[in-house]
Amino acid sequence: MVRRPDPNLPAPAEQWPVADICALPADSAHRLRSVDCVIHCAARVHVMRETQAMPIHAFRQVNVDATLALARIAAAAGVRRFVFLSTIGVNGSDSSAGAFRHDDPPRPASPYAVSKREAEQALDALASDSKMQTMHIRPPLVYGRGAPGNFALLRKAVASGLPLPLGALHHARSFVSLDNLVDLLAHLVTWPGNGRGAYLVSDGQDLSTTEFVRAIGLAMGKRPWLLPIPQSLLTALAGLLGRAEQIRKMAVPLTLDIARTRTELGWTPPWSVQQSLQRALGAPDNPATSPERGRSLP
Repeated sequence: MVRRPDPNLPAPAEQWPVADICALPADSAHRLRSVDCVIHCAARVHVMRETQAMPIHAFRQVNVDATLALARIAAAAGVRRFVFLSTIGVNGSDSSAGAFRHDDPPRPASPYAVSKREAEQALDALASDSKMQTMHIRPPLVYGRGAPGNFALLRKAVASGLPLPLGALHHARSFVSLDNLVDLLAHLVTWPGNGRGAYLVSDGQDLSTTEFVRAIGLAMGKRPWLLPIPQSLLTALAGLLGRAEQIRKMAVPLTLDIARTRTELGWTPPWSVQQSLQRALGAPDNPATSPERGRSLP
C-alpha cells in the first residue's frame, strides 16, 4: 500500500495506491484476503512546525483510528500477523534509570508517542478477540539514506566543515539504521513463532551523540571539528534559537535492551553502525561494508 505509485519499487511488487490512510477504499478487505502478514509503517510523525490547535487529535486520527481500522479489516480477512511500527518514545524520552526494556511501564511524553501507545493498546485488544498476532516494533532514531530530522541536520553540519558545539554530549544512546530495521521487518514476515506485544530494536551498539557525529564524519571521509561546549550552556544557547528540544534529544541518555528481540525472534542486527553509515552516506558496497552474517537486504 503506497500513497502514490512509486516507479522505484521492484517490478514484481504489486502496488496498491491509497491517497488517504484515514479513508480506506471499499476493496480493502478483498485486497487483504490473500495477505499473510501486514507491516504497518504509515503514520503522522513528529511535526517541526505544528499548525494543529490540538495536535493529539490529529495524531490519534492517523496513528490510532486509521491503524485500528486497517487492523480490523486485516483480522477479518484472515491475516496471520500485523506488525506495527511504533516508537521507543512509548517507553519515554530519557533512560537515565537504565536501558529501556520491552516490559517497562510506558511513559510516553509527546502527543506522537501517546498516540502510538494508544494504538498498541487497541491492537492488543483486537488480538485478544481474534486469531491475528499483533507485534509492536519500537525503534529509536532511525538513520539511513535520505533520512530526515536530526540525522539530516548532523549530516549537513559535518559536510559543512564548520565547528560544531557537540563535543561534550557523552551520554550513551541507541540508534537503528534503516538497513537493520528493514532486516528485522523482513525477518518477521516468515518468522514461524507466535509473537505478541512490544519488541525493541537497535543496532546493538550504543554511542554518544559526540561519537555518532565522529562516525558520520568517518563515513564521509571528514574529521568534524567538535567543540566541547558544556551541555547546560549548549541547551541555553539552543533555546535562544528555538532548538532546545533538538539539543535535549541529542544530549540525554536513551539506550535500549533488545534481549527479547534477539532471543525470542532469533534475530541479531546484521549491519554495524559504521557499515550502515557508509551505506547511508553514499559509500559503495565492498567486503568491508557487507552485512556481518551475509544476508542481502531487499
